[in-house]
Amino acid sequence: MTASAKFSLVYTSSPELDFVHPPPSTKLGFAKFRTTSIGYLRNMTSTSKNLAPIKAMEGSRMPSYVEVKPNGHAVSNDTILHKSLANGMESDNIVWHKSSVDKIDRQELLQQKGCVIWITGLSGSGKSTVACALTGALHARGKLTYILDGDNVRHGLNRDLTFKSEDRAENIRRVGEVAKLFADAGVICIASVISPYRKDRAACRSILPDGDFIEVFMDIPLCVCEARDPKGLYKLARAGKIKGFTGIDDPYEAPLNSEIVLRQEGEVCPPPETMAEKVISYLEEKGYLQA
Repeated sequence: MTASAKFSLVYTSSPELDFVHPPPSTKLGFAKFRTTSIGYLRNMTSTSKNLAPIKAMEGSRMPSYVEVKPNGHAVSNDTILHKSLANGMESDNIVWHKSSVDKIDRQELLQQKGCVIWITGLSGSGKSTVACALTGALHARGKLTYILDGDNVRHGLNRDLTFKSEDRAENIRRVGEVAKLFADAGVICIASVISPYRKDRAACRSILPDGDFIEVFMDIPLCVCEARDPKGLYKLARAGKIKGFTGIDDPYEAPLNSEIVLRQEGEVCPPPETMAEKVISYLEEKGYLQA
């Protein structure tokens, strides 16, 4: 026994589209468009020009708190109204889009807490070496890390920047912003950069939640760094072939209140693995190695 059913085709259209009701034997329908006058098109075009843009409403996304800064800007932990710097100009025309998966969710997944370990010091002080030892030791513990090395980022993200003072500040700003994204993803981000100026390091600290910026100062004397000179840069700077070199003809502003200081013990510099363990001990104490 077979069952039969009758189906009718339904068409949705604009006012300019005629509905077509096919006979029962017809399986396909064809829409016929009325001839549209030039005057009608001109009228439609003129009307569309007067349409106001529709602004997205984010009424369901309410901030947990709102703080008014001394400059009059209102900020919140959800950053509903977000200020942006574009070519030195603030933009008010952007809205932060909150994700359904946040930092806490990602940290639970990774079983660690995202943070930025900012290793600063003179060229040749051992920043990159300690960063590699640290990421290796944490990886062995099953922790996800990523290194932002000062030279490496200049191969790509910051390849358009020179070593002039304003470009050096922008270099650190970009590294800080990328490091912040990694930390928000739940990753332990290790930034290994000279970052000679306190104000630039302070600016990077200010964009992260309290405690998530961990400054590690490689307190190694200039004479030791220059004796190592792994890239031959001090020799070029002393010969006047490199201008504005940190520690020679450009200042290095040592941190005043670093969370961690790594230094020589007398005339002997501890192995990088020992220095890395000091950082790991800090992370364990502060609870960054568990969710």
